[in-house]
Amino acid sequence: MKKTLLLASVACLVAASANAEMMNSMKEMKPYVGVDYAYTNLDLKGAADHAKENFNSAKVNAGVEMGKYASLEAFYQFGGSRKAHLRDDQGGGTKKFKFNAYGLDMYGYMPLGCAQKFSLVGTAGLAVYDTELKYNDKVSKSKVGYRVGGGAQYQLTDHVAARVIGRYGYIGSRDLNHIAEVTAGLKYSF
Repeated sequence: MKKTLLLASVACLVAASANAEMMNSMKEMKPYVGVDYAYTNLDLKGAADHAKENFNSAKVNAGVEMGKYASLEAFYQFGGSRKAHLRDDQGGGTKKFKFNAYGLDMYGYMPLGCAQKFSLVGTAGLAVYDTELKYNDKVSKSKVGYRVGGGAQYQLTDHVAARVIGRYGYIGSRDLNHIAEVTAGLKYSF
């Protein structure tokens, strides 16, 4: 009986300690929202080869900071569309290429300096790239690709941060091989 009581007491203490640790880690989790400007250069090939490859677009994101060293972020990118007028030796006519993307990225932060307002940032994630090519007919595709990148973030206030990130994404579809982009934006932590 004494052993059972002792084991039950130890189990209660371990459970209470684990619960307290979980509650402390939950206090360090902070949700955030953000908006970014993105300059994206696409490596188009195949039927989309002569379409214009550079896009100015907007991204909205929402995520959760897990302490000061990591965060998980979902995003949607409004890529827009670009037209290319083809010369006669290219087949003539007009090609229109459009893309949008959405996905999930994991961020890692390395705070620097005494105040630790400036951080180096590394990121990796997956995204779905929706593309549409209009030439003689309309062809729409969705393809999952991976993304990796790095950059910097500066904490302007306790809630607002500015960041710049360069990113490479591999898609490997018939019309879109890979992307290179630079984003700059603000995020607000609650």
